[in-house]
Amino acid sequence: MLPRLVSNSWAQAILPRVVNGEDAVPYSWPWQVSLQYEKNGSFHHTCGGSLIAPDWVVTAGHCISSSLTYQVVLGDYNLAVKEGPEQVIPINSGDLFVHPLWNRLCVACGNDIALIKLSRSAQLGDAVQLASLPPAGDILPNETPCYITGWGRLYTNGPLPDKLQQALLPVVDYEHCSRWNWWGSTVKKTMVCAGGDIRSGCNGDSGGPLNCPTDDGGWQVHGVTSFVSSFGCNTQRKPTVFTRVSAFIDWIEEVRRAGRPGGLQESHL
Repeated sequence: MLPRLVSNSWAQAILPRVVNGEDAVPYSWPWQVSLQYEKNGSFHHTCGGSLIAPDWVVTAGHCISSSLTYQVVLGDYNLAVKEGPEQVIPINSGDLFVHPLWNRLCVACGNDIALIKLSRSAQLGDAVQLASLPPAGDILPNETPCYITGWGRLYTNGPLPDKLQQALLPVVDYEHCSRWNWWGSTVKKTMVCAGGDIRSGCNGDSGGPLNCPTDDGGWQVHGVTSFVSSFGCNTQRKPTVFTRVSAFIDWIEEVRRAGRPGGLQESHL
């Protein structure tokens, strides 16, 4: 099952799948991971994530519970079929680092980001590569053509896909996204909005990347999928909201250097 949906007076819901997307080209987003939790002896997809170093994954804070056992699957495309490139890496319970200001009761407060240290390093190749992160403080222009990727639901309360999905989600800048008839004060400057019409993230996409083009033809992960409207995944003027990665570069580097929580704390969902 997916993490429990959260809604409140701001009409938001922690994310579920890619709505009105398409099957991705196999292994075309090689930093995409599937975060899976154990139940009754088997593992189940719950969130996405991005491989940012051979032994580190970035995902959403709301994806992590200290009461669950996790594994990360790299190099996967069709979750229902063993295709060969997959790497399954267990996660030790002490290697889940949720941002200390994440509040599970207030997704709109921001800081919905977490790091996972893998129990062994990933083997890089065609199907498994590292994501590039933007410079600290980088802000994308309005309508930047980014892509969300994930195994989230195909529509509100719909089925989960087996194959990795992708959808073009143009960035909606803060000036537009924070208007009263869009997200208003719910959206913060440490977030990125994208989409807002027929395409969106949905349950199961949480923690996965917002992939945005660079001038040299590459990609950077600018967002960690966080929440959508509780009225539906693809509600008009309610773009998918992502944690803005460039606002947390210093924190990411601090955690990776320390390799342990230090002043951080795990979430308790």
